[in-house]
Amino acid sequence: MSPFASVRASLGVDLLGVVARLNRLASQRSPLPLPWAQARLLGTVDDRGPTRISDLAALDHCSQPTMTMQVRRLEDAGLVTRTTDPADARAVLIEITPAGIETLRQVRADRAGVIDPYIGALDHDDRQTLAAAVRVLQRLLDDAASSVRNPNRPNED
Repeated sequence: MSPFASVRASLGVDLLGVVARLNRLASQRSPLPLPWAQARLLGTVDDRGPTRISDLAALDHCSQPTMTMQVRRLEDAGLVTRTTDPADARAVLIEITPAGIETLRQVRADRAGVIDPYIGALDHDDRQTLAAAVRVLQRLLDDAASSVRNPNRPNED
C-alpha cells in the first residue's frame, strides 16, 4: 500500500462529503420544476446520450421496474423519448428531448443560483483556488470516464 493511500482516502471522503452537502444545499434552497431524483436522471440521460433503461437502472442502483416508472414520468412530461435501439430492434433507448435539455438547463441554473452568492462572497484568491479546483475535478471526471471506456488502462498510483 502506498504511504499516501490514507491521505488519498481521507481526501476522497472529505471531497465526497463536501460535494454531497453542496448538492443538498442547492437542492433544498432552489425551486425545482421536477423532483430531484428525476432531475438527476435527466442529467444522466443528457450526459450518457441514448441509454437503455436497464443501463440506467444499473447506474442508479435500482430495479428495472423502478427505473421504468421514473423514465415514464419523464416521458409523460415530454422530457425524454424512447427510440428503437439500432443494435437490437427489441430494445429501446431513452433520449433527452429539447424540452428536457431546457428543463435541465433551468434546474442547473437555479441550483447554481443558490451557490453563486456564497462564491461571490469569497475573496479573489479563494475564487481563483476554487476555479482551479473545478478544473482539477473536471480532469478527474474525464479520466474516470476514459478509464470506463478503456478498462485495460493501467491504474496509476
